[in-house]
Amino acid sequence: MSIQDMRKTPEGHFTSRFGKPEYTDWQDESMSWKETCYIGDWSFLWERRFRGPDVLKLFSDVSVNNFDQFALNQSKHVIHTNEDGMVISEGILTRLGEEEFMLFGRGGFWVDYNLRRGNYNATSEVDDWFNLQVSGPTALQVVEKASGQSLRDIKFMHNGKIKIRGHEMLALRQGMAGEIGFELQGPVEHKTEITEAIMEAGADLGIKKIGGRTVMINHLEACFPTIVTDYLPAIFGDDKAEFLAEFKAAMPSFASTFNIAGSFEGNDVKEWYRNPVELGWGKRVDLQHEFIGKEALISEVENPTRLMRTLVWNSEDVQDVQASLYRKDVPYDYMEIPRDQRGFMYADKVMIDGSEIGVTTSRGYSYFFREMLSLCTIDAAYAEPGTKVSIIWGNPGSPQKEIRAIVAPAPYKTDNRRANLHAVT
Repeated sequence: MSIQDMRKTPEGHFTSRFGKPEYTDWQDESMSWKETCYIGDWSFLWERRFRGPDVLKLFSDVSVNNFDQFALNQSKHVIHTNEDGMVISEGILTRLGEEEFMLFGRGGFWVDYNLRRGNYNATSEVDDWFNLQVSGPTALQVVEKASGQSLRDIKFMHNGKIKIRGHEMLALRQGMAGEIGFELQGPVEHKTEITEAIMEAGADLGIKKIGGRTVMINHLEACFPTIVTDYLPAIFGDDKAEFLAEFKAAMPSFASTFNIAGSFEGNDVKEWYRNPVELGWGKRVDLQHEFIGKEALISEVENPTRLMRTLVWNSEDVQDVQASLYRKDVPYDYMEIPRDQRGFMYADKVMIDGSEIGVTTSRGYSYFFREMLSLCTIDAAYAEPGTKVSIIWGNPGSPQKEIRAIVAPAPYKTDNRRANLHAVT
């Protein structure tokens, strides 16, 4: 796929996977995980069940993670890289039994691909579970009310079995909004009934349904880089042609876009790839075992070239971009709020004194902070919070504007995921 083809607008609408674009309105929904809680539907994620005595060996071979300590009912964020140490995919792996595991996310394609080409005593099959995310300050009370069970003893990144309306499911304590949160997971045929039960239990606790316009703002505020939004999967080289063909053939139409936009320019798709350190996942890289991409990551882990940060955009400069729509000359590219909905990796150049020192993605308006924010992979020398940089806004060939910005920590919002559940009232 050429760079020019990747800059074309994809057909369809990015929010189709998340249900409606809005359920109340995006301002209201974006406050939910700070004030009450929300329910969001991530059931579109692919699930693949792995069984057998060699499953952990398989995952160790194709993941940067260490699996020496992996308890029953525990989950891990697993990351898969190519030979150059660039991220192919990632997902959440849960240990259901001694030799049984469930992987949520696109990584199932890559792991299964390697399983079929390796010598592993293991099996793999597609499954179909609902995945309902309930997150925010009142999430614990809502799920406890719906299930009639206490969830206070569930540790972070572990799950417990609960029942809602007679249906057994897993309650994984996670928190993709940077708040207390649970992912409720079980057979997809029960999704509608479980959603209704959660909404009923949360009615007096301020629960909101979260729509496609708002859903990724929590990833931005809490710093959860996302495939296609913050990096392109490292699957486009000639050596991955067979896997890419399998992968694209299996993908539904709403998820089959690998499109780019923004001021960042490159001559090779590899320039839109990222390694785990650049995405803020360096601590998950275990160099004490052999895995695909290890050699390429050794120096990056020990001496990072780029780091993940948040950029806070200058409000006056952002206002000028919006105001250009009302001037008679050619306006700047439209800055949709709260976020672009078209399914692009929208990547913009980050500059200091005329030199490019980073690439920013995930631009979005935080109604909570009343600021335009973005994530940024930035040269380590300029990663200190408070550093002043500029962002070039506008696609190549369009009018471009230099927008002032300040480097800030990532995550930008306080991380409350690991709060003591026994202290919640």
